[in-house]
Amino acid sequence: MMERIFPFQRYRQNPILTKSDVPYACNTVFNAAACRFKDQYLLILRIEDQAGKSHFTLARSGDGRNFKIDPQPWVTPDTDPRWEPYERYGIEDPRVTRIGDEYFITYTAFGPFGPRVAIGKTSDFVGFERVSLATEVDNKDAVLFPERIRGDYVMLDRPSGVGRRGGSIWITYSPDLVHWGRARAILAPEPGWSNSRLGICTPPIRTHEGWLTLYHGVRETAGGKLYRMGVLLLDLHDPAKIVGYSPYFIFGPEEIYERVGDVPNVIFACGLLPEDDGTVKMYYGAADTCIALAEARLEDLVRICLGVSHLG
Repeated sequence: MMERIFPFQRYRQNPILTKSDVPYACNTVFNAAACRFKDQYLLILRIEDQAGKSHFTLARSGDGRNFKIDPQPWVTPDTDPRWEPYERYGIEDPRVTRIGDEYFITYTAFGPFGPRVAIGKTSDFVGFERVSLATEVDNKDAVLFPERIRGDYVMLDRPSGVGRRGGSIWITYSPDLVHWGRARAILAPEPGWSNSRLGICTPPIRTHEGWLTLYHGVRETAGGKLYRMGVLLLDLHDPAKIVGYSPYFIFGPEEIYERVGDVPNVIFACGLLPEDDGTVKMYYGAADTCIALAEARLEDLVRICLGVSHLG
């Protein structure tokens, strides 16, 4: 029963990346997007420099556990006048979705007007092309679905939720990744483990029962904010419809590297990769200070959403 309620098992050699692994000076590394590219696992790392601004650097692995970080940043805040005011304070928390032969990266563009969702793309992880600023402020925690649905690109995001305002998970649609609309809220904070705000963590994975994604919930406590994780299943044909979701958190900060850091008591996933053996690898930031890995069975995550997690 316990392994069904808490399906993820931490990698014994966590954390897998810390700032000591970064081949240049920085403050910290965390919240990495993840994908498979050719014969490698790729992480798009959020690295915060010593001035407090974030950029993206790639890390590569043959086994999904042992990564080597590239010697130079991959994407830095843009100086082009079209983008600079909105990325002036950094680019943060990437997620990556493959659609066809291209990899689309959603990320938070942070500037003096607040956080916005931005979208970029690459086909080779050498070049990077900015596509759009997809939202106005305040918005973040965005992921793209890996295929068009009824002809539209589909995105989950989190408008508002900045400061003391609550934030819910929304869905929105676009014909071209630039113009977005028909937005509607699909899941709001509830009393309990996620009473403050919610946000999507990982790009959806197609299963027979629906689109599966992880989300984080924030609880305000006397000791500060506590970030934990749930799982959500959406209808394959109409992803605005919820098939089911976890009524409890399925993963939360327990280890010292999750409890102690720049922002304590935080686990924050940006990557979830399915494997051929039916498991998934979850890459997550811990305490905004390092990157860790945990694994689960995809079937167990689906069962939790369907309310049958007790079945063997």
